Parts: sequence; C-alpha cells; structure tokens
Amino acid sequence: MKKALLIGTLLAAGTGFSSLAQADQLDDIISSGTLRCAVVLDFPPMGMRDDSNTPVGFDVDYCNDLAAALGVSAEIVETTFPERIPALMSGRVDIAVASTSDTLERAKTVGFSIPYYAFENSVVENEKAGLASWEDMKGKTVGATAGTYEAIWLENQVKAWGEGTFRPYQSQADVFLALSQGQLDATVSTTEVANANVKSGNFPGIKIVDKAPMVPDYVALITRRDEYGMINFMNLFINQQVRTGRYAELYAKWIGEGEPANLTVQGVYR
Repeated sequence: MKKALLIGTLLAAGTGFSSLAQADQLDDIISSGTLRCAVVLDFPPMGMRDDSNTPVGFDVDYCNDLAAALGVSAEIVETTFPERIPALMSGRVDIAVASTSDTLERAKTVGFSIPYYAFENSVVENEKAGLASWEDMKGKTVGATAGTYEAIWLENQVKAWGEGTFRPYQSQADVFLALSQGQLDATVSTTEVANANVKSGNFPGIKIVDKAPMVPDYVALITRRDEYGMINFMNLFINQQVRTGRYAELYAKWIGEGEPANLTVQGVYR
C-alpha cells in the first residue's frame, strides 16, 4: 500500500512538472513565430514614428533584435507608459521593451530582466518660467507622465518643498504639449527625450535648464514574473547585445552623443 501511494505521488508530481514545463512562454513564442513587444511610441529616440508612420527607435530595434535571436518575427504593439503592465498582464503582449524602470513595487507584479539601458534626467522648462536650476522648480506648476520614475521623483519633491503643484499626465506627448502651451512651468524628463523634443521643433518655447539630481534610471525588459525561461533568455540576450557591440551601435544610431551608459552597478550587476 505504501509503495503504491509513493508511486502515485511521484506520478502526480511528474504530471505537474510536465504541465509546468509545457506552459513555457519561451516555447510558446518560438512556436507562434511572433514576439509581441509593447513599445511606447511617444518617447523619442527610444520609440516614435517616422514620416511614413512606421515605428522606429532604440526600443523598436531592440525588440527586432530579440525577435531575430528567437528566430521569430517582431510585432510592435504601441502602448502608453501606464498601459505597459496591463497590456502584459492581459496577454496582449509577450514582453515590454518600453524603458521600464526596475522598481521593487513593479517587481511584485512583473518579472524584470537585467538593465538594457540607463537614463539620466534633465529639467525642461517653458521659457517664460525663467528657471535657472532644478531648485527653481520649487513653488512652480510641474508635471510628468503618471507612474514613471520621473513623476514619482517630481511629486515627492513637490511634497518635500511644501509648495507648488504636481500634475500627472497620460503620455510624454501630453506633458510636453502642456509645457509648450504654458500649462506647466517645468518637467523632468530623460535627457535623451528632452534633447529630442527640443530639437524636433514640435514643442516651441521649451528649453533644457539643468540636470536633475536623480540617480541613474536603470530600465529593463519585462514579462510575466513566473516566466523564468523567458527572463533567463532576455538576460543572456542583453549580455550579448553589450559584448557584441550591438548596444553601442544602437546608441550611436539613436542617441549619437557621448558614450553609452554603463549598465552595471558596482558590486551588484555583473
């Protein structure tokens, strides 16, 4: 009887392990022939549309590279910043290549790869606001895209100052439009996006004032948190993007100034 129970238990466990092995996202993507990537397309030069309305940018190329490594086609699914995780959790996309900051709060919901990019941030003003440094945002009306690293930092600054107003927006385009129209005095944005938006001429009357005193914003690829096979593959893929020189190539193509950021934190990422 004991022997029969043991065999039954082992068989049941084996069946469970077998079903878990079959429910693997990495295999499913390869079998489907398509990798669906959530990408934010109002976040130049990481994601945007060209004159023919085709998605382009660093994150778009990164999705294409990952799809090629998997031997499948890439499908770019446009999302806003607030939509990235809902799109992933609802199954509308497989992963997000969407400049997602690797916060502990988000890690309760999704699985993160190692960082694939690192941002520094700048203060951008409406020229009529007359800011000379980041500290001059105190008492002003400021805003950023809801839920982003920049928005969290900026809202906390307004609370710490005890004066001024913070306004959240749905997208980066909304933030820069409000800034250009004078609804905001200033915002905090990644330096890459700030430079791109100032140079584009799409948002007249804005300029970069100062660096924001924020730690580097490390961003990662994300998928569902229990998809360890996919997460492991993404980690190795990012490692190879760097060591083959592809990361530097994409940086030169889309950012073009300076050296690509180091993706390691000393004593942590290797």
